[in-house]
Amino acid sequence: MKKNEIVIGTRGSALARTQTGMVAEDITRLTSIPTKIVIIKTEGDRIQDVPLHMVDGKGFFTKELEEALLGQRIDLAVHSLKDLPIESPPGLTIAAIPSREMANDLLLVREDVVDKANPYLLPVNPVIGTSSKRRALQIKALHPSARIKELRGNVPTRVTKLVNGQYDAILVAAAGFRRLGLSAQGYRVIILGFDAMLPAPGQGALALQVRSEDSTLLGLLAGLHDENTAKAVEAERNALGLLGGGCGMPLGIYAECDGKGLSMQALLGPDDWQLQDAPKFMRGRASGDTPLETARHTVEALGINLGG
Repeated sequence: MKKNEIVIGTRGSALARTQTGMVAEDITRLTSIPTKIVIIKTEGDRIQDVPLHMVDGKGFFTKELEEALLGQRIDLAVHSLKDLPIESPPGLTIAAIPSREMANDLLLVREDVVDKANPYLLPVNPVIGTSSKRRALQIKALHPSARIKELRGNVPTRVTKLVNGQYDAILVAAAGFRRLGLSAQGYRVIILGFDAMLPAPGQGALALQVRSEDSTLLGLLAGLHDENTAKAVEAERNALGLLGGGCGMPLGIYAECDGKGLSMQALLGPDDWQLQDAPKFMRGRASGDTPLETARHTVEALGINLGG
């Protein structure tokens, strides 16, 4: 069945709208079919006073979009993959995972507190904003005197809070920062290598979710799918599933696919993310031929016995 228009659902944040606009342009370029973007407010957009680690695995930023898909109010939902629960609800599937943006995290340090003697430009006892246990623990390992302060809001809001002096530094995903085209004004930008901070499973990747029965759209979106990215993020999400965690688990992980095999590194931190001292991590590296095999090997390299 030929489609006259593809209705795309997205959250209303600047980043979500930017990402969705990119996908819409790619779809029209690939198929010549016009698109329409519909803004859908999620629970995560409405509730700004609850720490993210308290809503782990509940589809905080995705549930309403999935309901709109199932209710046929939209044809396609564009998600940041790291927000999406591991399993799609019955009747929905991920049609495509486009090429991944930079997966690193960024440390943004306010200009007037920069200490050039510190490798990360951080002053003594800095107040660092993040809502992620994973980021909080890893920055404590890099800078044990850091004081962690809860930070919510979209990327521009977080940057504004930094510049206004509520934090000495904040941690954000490089992908969102780059997609929004933000420029550093009033703060320094440090790209954290994977030796310093491992990202969340799927960080930097998008997921295009549709109804499983929509064979026409599944076929149309195949041209946006990047197989190497898909295998890498599948391995990361498989590891998360094997560990029984959700998006709030303090798991840093990154996989690469060279078109043949996969390699992956991971670390798992303690549940207590407000430690006074530098945290201790379980760390592991492994490789494999398939995403699931790589995930199993990596989890076992962390020192966790999966049995079977």
